[in-house]
Amino acid sequence: MLPVRNTKSYSKIPRPNSLSEIKLSAEPLIGAYPEKSLTKMFQMPLPYWNEYQWPYDAEPEKETVIDPQQVIDLSDKIAQDGSFKWEVPDGEWIILRSGMIPTGVTNSPATPEGTGLETDKLSKEHIESHFNMFIGEILKRIPEQDRKSFKVVVQDSYETGGQNFTDSLLVDFKKKYGYNPLPYLPALQGKVVGSRRESDQFLWDLRRLIADKVAYDYVGGLREVAHRYGLRTWLENYGHWGFPGEFLLYGGQSDEIGGEFWSYGELGNIENRAAASCGHIYGKQKISAESFTCGPDKPYSRYPAEMKQRGDRFFAEGINNTLLHVYIQQPDERAPGMNAWFGNEFNRHNVWFSHMNLFSDYLKRCNYMLQQGLNVADIAYFIGEDAPKMTGITQPAPPAGHQFDYINAEVILRDMTVKNGKLTLPHGTQYEILVLPELKSMRPELLEKIVTLVKEGAKIVGPAPEYSPSLQNQPVADARVKELAKIVWNGDKQENQVGKGYVFNQLSLEEVFKRLNILPDCRVPAEIHYGHRTKGDIQIYFLSNQTDKNISFTAEFRTGKGAPEWWNAVDGSRRELPQYEQDGKTTKVPITFAPFESAFIVFNPNREQNTGTQTENFPKGTLLTQINTSWNISFKSDVLNINKQVVWDSLSDWSKQDDPEIRFYSGKASYKNSFRLDSIPKGKRILLKTGEITAMAKCYINEQYVGGIWTPPYQIDITDYLHSGDNKLQIDVVNTWQNRLIGEAGMPEEKRRTWTPIQPWQASDPLQKAGLSGPVKVEAVEYLTLPAE
Repeated sequence: MLPVRNTKSYSKIPRPNSLSEIKLSAEPLIGAYPEKSLTKMFQMPLPYWNEYQWPYDAEPEKETVIDPQQVIDLSDKIAQDGSFKWEVPDGEWIILRSGMIPTGVTNSPATPEGTGLETDKLSKEHIESHFNMFIGEILKRIPEQDRKSFKVVVQDSYETGGQNFTDSLLVDFKKKYGYNPLPYLPALQGKVVGSRRESDQFLWDLRRLIADKVAYDYVGGLREVAHRYGLRTWLENYGHWGFPGEFLLYGGQSDEIGGEFWSYGELGNIENRAAASCGHIYGKQKISAESFTCGPDKPYSRYPAEMKQRGDRFFAEGINNTLLHVYIQQPDERAPGMNAWFGNEFNRHNVWFSHMNLFSDYLKRCNYMLQQGLNVADIAYFIGEDAPKMTGITQPAPPAGHQFDYINAEVILRDMTVKNGKLTLPHGTQYEILVLPELKSMRPELLEKIVTLVKEGAKIVGPAPEYSPSLQNQPVADARVKELAKIVWNGDKQENQVGKGYVFNQLSLEEVFKRLNILPDCRVPAEIHYGHRTKGDIQIYFLSNQTDKNISFTAEFRTGKGAPEWWNAVDGSRRELPQYEQDGKTTKVPITFAPFESAFIVFNPNREQNTGTQTENFPKGTLLTQINTSWNISFKSDVLNINKQVVWDSLSDWSKQDDPEIRFYSGKASYKNSFRLDSIPKGKRILLKTGEITAMAKCYINEQYVGGIWTPPYQIDITDYLHSGDNKLQIDVVNTWQNRLIGEAGMPEEKRRTWTPIQPWQASDPLQKAGLSGPVKVEAVEYLTLPAE
């Protein structure tokens, strides 16, 4: 009961029929301000870093404020039949009814038979029940000896809206915060209880509890029940459309972690940093990503050369386990076959599937290298304690050449120590500085840990907190925050030494690193993205050109040990980079990248540099021959019932040909020619260089398979397959299904040779470039190659 001026009464209170959401009266659940909805927990695509932060407003008129001490619990006045009887004391009262009802959200996507209300993600009990009803049934029906490949339970990205109540919430709340939440429930309806600040502090506690329960009871609960059956859990640690958790805590409770990115667009731009940061701070060696999801392209238009830029970008951010999206089982031989609007079709009916090992080998090499040792990042950005939250903020901005992770309160409180002046986690990851967000709030227990870290040698950047965001243990908590802040910050000084450590405020990070004499880890142009792993004394840098242009620059690495080596994940080759300068602290290396090219630069102090004759890292090749003779080309496709042999005097885009069976051709085309070398230059590598290829090619010299060409700089080493005299050349090129689907779009269905359920292409759509472009050259270049490892 609420002692307020206006009177409302209700004779019956409906019984709860679900455990997912609490409703008060007939109005939507809101916070202390009507525009801040708690019911749907920010039902927009993303809850960004600051969505649940707002200043404390002026206090309302005193007579509208509810005294929490005068709120009366009338639950025992409700009879079994729902009737309500109460001897009302003198005065004016509002009777507020509350109960749990379903949010109405169902699981999706699912077959009609498998569709039902979303499970309660704030309850271990209900999560275990959900497990038993779905995965448990699989476990019952498949004998243990027959489910050896059944290893992982997957939790996809959170996209089904928020929840704000469960069976034990009031009990759990009181146990966690030490005060009774029931008198503050009217704040969920927009009423002010105690004061505006007091109401906001209660709502902060409630949102924080919900985020904690989503992490510990949903993710942790599923992990616990999965472990009983020898299974592990895999989670995408972020959410859209109502994510109610804290992304780092949420992901930290899963065995494995994953992000997501689409072929192009923006999806993945914050999700993968969320996953990588979680993996780095919680000590997870593999950080997966749902990779190359299609969109907004039409199906079958993309191919690996176009996908590589996005993949490389997120390799640099910390993704190191590529999960291709999507492979759909093909039940018959119709092609392109079963598909989805959101998938790049990595299955046997895709035109370039026969060449896909060229791409998957590249991904596997990158994954392997990026799983070695530990990630190197200089900055840990604390995301704050507010919830819900699915990304952090980099403020002040990280200087060029310094990588970063987001970090949360749980890891700081539980795991962080100082070792040799660096913030250190138990699995070995270290950071030079901890950056606090521009917030005035922090709970005292966290601030106590930060004060301890500073005294032990930590470097902290950010403003002093002024109060606790929580209603727990008030007003003692606020007083403790002020006391601790005074010890560390000592006013508005830009730099303050406390014990062995330092606190910086109102300074850019460039200035902070300058004062601490910390050099950039990898100084490269802005167009070059980088990541860094360290394994003992070996330093592994991944560099990616994110532009469609050739670029030359001098990279400066924060290591003075070991000669640099160029490890090419496209073909698995390794060679020395003899041109470099070292001063004991850094190494400067001239580098040249083709469009979208990437490479690993590895420093191994245990290997001595070969003293060969090569003096440049990227020497120009010497032209041995250019193929100007006619090409014999075979267009053969059993699917399309096409078998054409043509002779072209020069190479050209086959989508420009007059013959419609070639113009609209989708499949493999074999290009054959020959070239003559009177002698093979000794001590040099011989490269076959082509023009652009759409989409992928495999190369044969003298009827021996050499390897593939699918991405700039469109070249391949053919040294070991050559002999003096005439050499046979065959290049098998595959394109995509796009042109054929366009060509058949205007045909009657009975004349089409392709079938796919999602076919948005129109006959008027432009064709995609296809085939091998020229010129095709053979060049000799001097490289100091290294043996395979």
